[in-house]
Amino acid sequence: MRILSIQSHVAYGYVGNRAATFPLQRLGHDVWAVNTVEFSNHTGYGAWKGRVAAPQQVRDVIDGIRERGVFGRCDAVLSGYLGDAALGEVVLDAVAAVRSANRAAVWCCDPVIGDVGRGVFVRPDIPEFFRHRAVPLADVVTPNHFELEVLTGQTITTLDAARDAARGLLAPNGHAVGPRIALVTSLRHDATADGSIEMLAVTRADAWRIVTPLLTFAIAPNGTGDAVAALFLAEWLATADVAQALSITASAIFAVLEATARAGERELQLVAAQDALAAPPRRFAATRL
Repeated sequence: MRILSIQSHVAYGYVGNRAATFPLQRLGHDVWAVNTVEFSNHTGYGAWKGRVAAPQQVRDVIDGIRERGVFGRCDAVLSGYLGDAALGEVVLDAVAAVRSANRAAVWCCDPVIGDVGRGVFVRPDIPEFFRHRAVPLADVVTPNHFELEVLTGQTITTLDAARDAARGLLAPNGHAVGPRIALVTSLRHDATADGSIEMLAVTRADAWRIVTPLLTFAIAPNGTGDAVAALFLAEWLATADVAQALSITASAIFAVLEATARAGERELQLVAAQDALAAPPRRFAATRL
């Protein structure tokens, strides 16, 4: 597969393109990485150096790839953190150009907005951009629990509410258009067992839930959602099987988090756990709801 990945970049650590590109390459996919920011490290450290890329710079890089005549062979666009909504317009144009060249190409949009405990950590115009411009045009969306609440304006405390909210993203504002799949990560509701964490994958016809142990960290690593979006996209592209993609994704990221916990590191140990990306040693099964 060939994937155009438009996300943030850090020199130190693993978030954005750094969390997505290596796992995809380890699984045998070709990644065309375009960076929306160039930071020394992710913002979770509280201090960083670098800058958000100017929209025209990102557009120029994408146009340069397009001019190579390869968009017709692009299987998917993967997008994540955006510095501002103007960069979002660049992503929308890139998706349109890829789809024009290859009707079968899909867009996996990770609507990076914030997280439980941190709240919203993007600029004020970003949530509205995702809600009204990006999500309705995507094929796959991968919000975490907090982002699902922001996108839907709902407080989600039950599994049924999470399923209904996720399904609501698939046909926004009551229209027939919308994503085919919503993958909800870092899900915890009133029936989630202590010491567990869940993911939920929803289509218009079906829903699957998967439960894995919740590992403890002194400081939880960033970038997990970025890696999950990439892993799920790759497996779904390869198999067209949502339940299998959910199972393999959850199993692979659990193995990475286990390696990270064992190492006592703050950054995802993607390189150390690279074999587990391709063949997770412990498999978790998805349950149909």
